[in-house]
Amino acid sequence: MPENQLSIPRERIEQSILLIRGQKVMLSHNLATLYDVEPRALIQAVKRNIERFPEDFMFQLDRDEWRNLKSQIVISSSSEWGGARRSSPYAFTEQGVAMLSSVLRSPRAVAVNVEIVRAFVRLRQILLSQAELARKVDALEKKYDNQFKLVFDAIRQLMEPPAKPKRTIGFHASVDHQS
Repeated sequence: MPENQLSIPRERIEQSILLIRGQKVMLSHNLATLYDVEPRALIQAVKRNIERFPEDFMFQLDRDEWRNLKSQIVISSSSEWGGARRSSPYAFTEQGVAMLSSVLRSPRAVAVNVEIVRAFVRLRQILLSQAELARKVDALEKKYDNQFKLVFDAIRQLMEPPAKPKRTIGFHASVDHQS
């Protein structure tokens, strides 16, 4: 299926990428929607090929994670979250998403996976560029903090009143008394 026939907005894929357990993942019900399959069909295909999905490719959210996630995101409809569910959804890492096309075996699954992998790559590039920008800002801040310190020190010196010569009280040994 050519890329231009997918009609899945790039933003829709990117917004489906979540950070859970410190990993960028996509949830099973979002993936099922993108692949145009029932969520249970997607999970059945995965379970038939479970050896292809080690823990670093896929994990199931625990009840607290699922409850917290639902409370953080405004839910417009139950179908958007996979309808009424008895168990928590599965989370697929980038590697797990790539493996899905091999177990779903449809042209749409392959085409969708290409777009999802591209979205993960774009996200990684954005995060790297932000990290690089933060390093540059830190370096500039350190560089200019030192330069501005010199300027402020000079301004403070200019703001201090000139030191008056101290008046001496009493007898001065240097005074000549030959009158």
